[in-house]
Amino acid sequence: MATDIAQLFDLYGPMVLRRCRSMLGDEESAAEAMQEVFTRLVHKQLEVRHPSSLLYQMATHECLTRLRSRRRRPEELCEDMSQRIASAPEVDDRLDAARALDWLFGREPPSTKVIATMFLVDGMTWEQIAREVGMSVSGVRKRLRRLRSHLPELEAS
Repeated sequence: MATDIAQLFDLYGPMVLRRCRSMLGDEESAAEAMQEVFTRLVHKQLEVRHPSSLLYQMATHECLTRLRSRRRRPEELCEDMSQRIASAPEVDDRLDAARALDWLFGREPPSTKVIATMFLVDGMTWEQIAREVGMSVSGVRKRLRRLRSHLPELEAS
């Protein structure tokens, strides 16, 4: 089993890391989430027929869990955020963008950010997204439509 996990890590580790990075937004959290995905795979000792699909789904769920946890305990992010802001070029632009995204996604369930990322960044179809997040296609469309409906308010502020 250890050899199989090592092979899976070599083959699919970069894909899992990209997924985690796109959802969590920073390298350290993404690396931790990726390690957790493969650790869970080892502990569950699953028979894996379609590893890329399973690992992608596990990464998505792990990142969703971490995003929910961040929302419940935002004080843990203060130190990390202050370091990132201090070292970021064009701090004003990044702060404005971060505030806008916080405002936009703060009005929605955490899974809406995942859905938007899958659609806009990963280029997934509504059907693929619905399968990954366990929703109906109409639910995915509704979430994206509601997110778009907030954009005029964001531009006006």
